[in-house]
Amino acid sequence: QKHTQEYGKIFKSHFGPQFVVSIADRDMVAQVLRAEGRAPQRANMESWQEYRDLRGRATGLISAEGEQWLKMRSVLRQKILKPKDVAVYSEGVNEVITDLIKRIHTLRSQEDDGETVTDVNKLFFKYSMEGVATILYECRLGCLENNIPQQTAEYIEALELMFSMFKTTMYAGAIPKWLRPLIPKPWREFCRSWDGLFKFSQIHVDNKLKAIQSQLDQGEVVNGGLLTYLLLSKELTLEEIYANMTEMLLAGVDTTSFTLSWATYLLAKHPEVQQRVYEEIVNKLGKDQVPVAHDVIKLPLIRAVLKETLRLYPVLPGNGRVTQKDLIVGGYFIPKGTQLALCHYTTSYNEENFSMANEFRPERWLRKDNLDRVDNFGSIPFGYGIRSCIGKRIAELEIHLALIQLLQNFEIKISPKTKPVHAKTHGLLTPGNSINVKFSDRK
Repeated sequence: QKHTQEYGKIFKSHFGPQFVVSIADRDMVAQVLRAEGRAPQRANMESWQEYRDLRGRATGLISAEGEQWLKMRSVLRQKILKPKDVAVYSEGVNEVITDLIKRIHTLRSQEDDGETVTDVNKLFFKYSMEGVATILYECRLGCLENNIPQQTAEYIEALELMFSMFKTTMYAGAIPKWLRPLIPKPWREFCRSWDGLFKFSQIHVDNKLKAIQSQLDQGEVVNGGLLTYLLLSKELTLEEIYANMTEMLLAGVDTTSFTLSWATYLLAKHPEVQQRVYEEIVNKLGKDQVPVAHDVIKLPLIRAVLKETLRLYPVLPGNGRVTQKDLIVGGYFIPKGTQLALCHYTTSYNEENFSMANEFRPERWLRKDNLDRVDNFGSIPFGYGIRSCIGKRIAELEIHLALIQLLQNFEIKISPKTKPVHAKTHGLLTPGNSINVKFSDRK
């Protein structure tokens, strides 16, 4: 935002050795994204590719480009891109939410007021890990248990460390190779983070493979979700499955946990909005009805809360593209092969795109009628087009179902321990300090 005020809506800069053109205008962003071909190139992923070459690892959907990316997307999209395909995960996600609510009861009982939960992001990180494991690996980890087995606890701690390390080492690619002997830590930690994430995925993929083989040996019919489908169809190699599971794990945890943390913070700060959402849930669904995917369609306000939360706090404050042909954008000539940074955080707060842009107003996303569309390139937290986030539907399912059931069970309130929380950037947009709120029982 500061650079936009200083240099305008389109400007060039350097990120380490990388030359970048930044675009912070809704219509220019739309022009770039609408001009994309069949296999858009997201960004310079040299550091990711270098790690994979170093370890002999395959690329996954996030790091792959060109024909390889197209092949992987065409395989994965069959199970996780369409709402009806993702709807089958409702039952598994709801089991995790049941454990989340039990865990909230336990955590708040440890506070003097019996209602406050401190640092909700830690809680939602474990919810996200458990939800991702349920969908990706078709198993439970036990992240939300009150008495976590020692081995699982060590695993969760190691994963939390890997995720926090990864956030701070995303800048490893900005350090030129010749500087690494002088500043070795970022690259070393970057590789260590990936090693840990790949190891975690490989253990769970191998466990599922053994279970499938055992069923086949006994002549049983094998049914399952995404991982079972990938292992049986053999459309991807085992190494490609490891890579995709690892990259989807990386992409799927923080996105859900940060967004749920911000949503609870915003709802606590805006009780009048929370009351309207709660009334919609009670009227359209019922106070005690456990929601599934098709129920979310009846609840436009809960969908609007998620959209508005992501407008104010997009997990990825920007997105990257490498131009695949010469473009003229904003009156400037941008040659083929230029790295672009699309500044979504800045466009989200632009008054030209959103009136009262600094305010939490979910109703701005509500349609007035069936013909009304509220699309806006000023806020595209999941990206746009064929290279948009393939896990969008899964993230939405995990967040929508969790928010509905949290509001059915609790009134989320400001606590004496609630302090103002500002966003900070570590590659991702994260809460700058802990979010502490009350979960009071619904009367």
